[in-house]
Amino acid sequence: MLRVVIIGSGNVAQHLAKAFVRSGRATLVQVYARHPEKLAHLLPEEKITTSLDTVAEADMYIIAVSDDAIADVSSQLPFEGRLVVHTSGSVSLEQLDGKNRRGVFYPLQTFSKNKDVDFKKVPLCLESEHEKDYAVLAELAKSLSDTVHKIGSEQRKALHVAAVFVSNFSNHMYALGSSICEENDIPFSILNQLIMETADKVNTLSPAQAQTGPAIRHDGKTIEKHLDFLKDGNRKEIYKVLTQSIQNTNG
Repeated sequence: MLRVVIIGSGNVAQHLAKAFVRSGRATLVQVYARHPEKLAHLLPEEKITTSLDTVAEADMYIIAVSDDAIADVSSQLPFEGRLVVHTSGSVSLEQLDGKNRRGVFYPLQTFSKNKDVDFKKVPLCLESEHEKDYAVLAELAKSLSDTVHKIGSEQRKALHVAAVFVSNFSNHMYALGSSICEENDIPFSILNQLIMETADKVNTLSPAQAQTGPAIRHDGKTIEKHLDFLKDGNRKEIYKVLTQSIQNTNG
């Protein structure tokens, strides 16, 4: 089995650690963490190190830290010639220090601290500097997920932007909708089935085909009523921008 070291203790690092422990097809040798207390509930003390100088030998080192810290952490690794990958959607492979063999192990998923994730369903996007290392990356990825893709740096950048639109921005729309419900004494849960149905449509229709609502119908009277109702300037502007975008996109 492949031996893996994870460097980091945030959401992605913790979810990966749990996934490797559960998989049974790869060995999580060790996790490096500046704050070991974050991992105390996941791993025994002997599997956690707080010093990069004591990082164990492994087949692959996965850097799962903030994007801004990837280059610095990779430069601090006290070894050369080993396979080192990062998990970022927006950082190029070249940001890793060239003293080691470089790669990317990007899980396309949103990770929250207290929400468990089934890694079998998480697309894993892989990139490697050397072709022989891709086979190692793919073997490790397939030990966790049923969906593995070879994705280059520019493609991954595009994918990350797309993911922000479909996940982060969509969730912000939920937050705005939740605020409107709360302000008008309506339980947000009443919208749950609508949210689920909208999300489920992309399994059978393209997003363009699934689009509904007053914007695509060019229902000016309803749009004006909504804008009159919205007193908050930020919400009003977002409504206008999205309405215009829907109309532009759909002719």
